[in-house]
Amino acid sequence: MHLTAPATSHTGKRDTDGMAVASFVLGLLGLLVLNVFLGPIAITLATIALWRGTARPGRAYLGLGLGVADLLVLLVFIQADNTVSWSF
Repeated sequence: MHLTAPATSHTGKRDTDGMAVASFVLGLLGLLVLNVFLGPIAITLATIALWRGTARPGRAYLGLGLGVADLLVLLVFIQADNTVSWSF
C-alpha cells in the first residue's frame, strides 16, 4: 500500500502570487539600490506572474511599473554624470 500526498493545484497559484509580491518588493527596493539588477528581475517576475494568471494582478502591475522606473532612474543618472554608477 503506497501512501502519497494528494496533488494540489493551489501550489502553482500561490507561487504565482508570490512572484507578484516579489516583483513589487524588488521593484521598490530597486529604486534605492542595485536598480540595474533588481529592475529587470522585477519586470521578469511581474510578467511571469501576469502570464500565469496571478490572483494579485495589482501587485504584479506595480512591480512591472517599478521595474521600468528602476531602469528609467538608472538612465537619468547615467545621462547626468556619464557613468554607470551613481551616488547621492
